Amino acid sequence: MELRHLRCFMAVAEELHFARAAEKLHIEQSPLSRSIKELEEELDIQLFARTTRSTRLTRAGRMFLEHVPRVFASLQQARDSVIAAANGFHGQLRIALSDGITPTCFSSLLALCRQEEPEIEIRLAEVPLSQQIKGLHDDLYDVGFAQLDEAGDGLVAEPIWHDPLMVAVPARHPLLVYKRVPLDEVLRYPLALADAYTYEGHARQIDRALRQSSLEPLIAERVASFDLMMTLVSAGFTLGLAGASQIAAGRETSVVARPLAGRSHMLTTYMLRVNSEPSEALARFIERLLAIDPPRGKTSAALERTDPTEEIEP
Repeated sequence: MELRHLRCFMAVAEELHFARAAEKLHIEQSPLSRSIKELEEELDIQLFARTTRSTRLTRAGRMFLEHVPRVFASLQQARDSVIAAANGFHGQLRIALSDGITPTCFSSLLALCRQEEPEIEIRLAEVPLSQQIKGLHDDLYDVGFAQLDEAGDGLVAEPIWHDPLMVAVPARHPLLVYKRVPLDEVLRYPLALADAYTYEGHARQIDRALRQSSLEPLIAERVASFDLMMTLVSAGFTLGLAGASQIAAGRETSVVARPLAGRSHMLTTYMLRVNSEPSEALARFIERLLAIDPPRGKTSAALERTDPTEEIEP
């Protein structure tokens, strides 16, 4: 089995069409078909079910597809490590970010890491939460950040930041008569919420907050970015629900952030890592993380836990 076999398999699995896959790989269709046949003979299993009209993955093919991307991810990391060593780095920390936790949240932390330990290269990857969890198990990442603490066996999740949950309201909206908006009033209007796949942990915390009302939310849009959410709110199409820092990062002058009425609602960010003794480099990174001031708009959850009844748990 060679890498070319796996590249051909990935192309066909993504396109489910041999001609398009061959075009994607810039090769003729006949060598592509031959590579797939060689791979199936090597595995002694059929990966694709082909007819004159369609191509689909078999059950075995779908299972194989779950593993192959990790081969290329490991290969890319090996390349990155070699390049890092050639550039003078003596180590590497691989950090995964999910649930809309952007690298800008880490600017002070990364600057401190660069100042105190410049020989350690830090690589950031923004990935869906499911990919982060799988990558932590497969040693593709050293640590991750997300808004979900249900990491499963073998991982630990430590609360790091709390961010007040706010309603994003268009300027001159009727709800602005409230300094703290009742949830039932919010649910009388269409909502733009974060996509549940792209922001899985965040979406679960928001859904938990919405379940505190007996009213059914009117979800107009599930958006793939908080910028788009703020755009829809600014245009007056919807209201939005997000963390205070996420709304502030949108910089939409015609969007006003209001807290929900009642007890304080918080979105919690967790640090995820493998449940084992951290490497020396990771241990020093965690020490800096706990010591540095939280990003704008957030409060520390690691140094001083809030009352659990005030958190929005996943």
